[in-house]
Amino acid sequence: MEKMKMMLVDDEERFLSTTQKLLSKKGYDTLTATSGAEALGKLKTQNIHVVILDVKMPGMDGIETLNEIKQKFPLVEVIMLTGHATVESAVDGLKSGATDYLMKPADIDDLIRKAEEAFEKRQKLEEKIRLAQSRKFMKSPREILKETN
Repeated sequence: MEKMKMMLVDDEERFLSTTQKLLSKKGYDTLTATSGAEALGKLKTQNIHVVILDVKMPGMDGIETLNEIKQKFPLVEVIMLTGHATVESAVDGLKSGATDYLMKPADIDDLIRKAEEAFEKRQKLEEKIRLAQSRKFMKSPREILKETN
């Protein structure tokens, strides 16, 4: 079974380093990015399953970044990270395809639980895709019988 790979995206470097260390101690493989653009660049070269994405960032904000991720990497699950003043933005994020959202400061166990749920959702979707692809190549018993007659 594949191990979940996460990416934390936030302009607060202290939050990134602290959270990455906590996740690492719990056995999670986690990358970090300090901007939406950096996150998109890493998504091009890394197989990342779940992105924890801050809503408020300078330059490309979380909603813009989410829209780009969903357009270019539709299977990547995104969890929005928001402060009290930006709950509306988190709701906008859910409408744009985010899996869930977390309030800052986020409890590490809540973050892990939501990331695991998002990863499970992605795995189920990947399985459905694999099944649909295999059905495309498989013939039904009726088609096989027609060929033998």
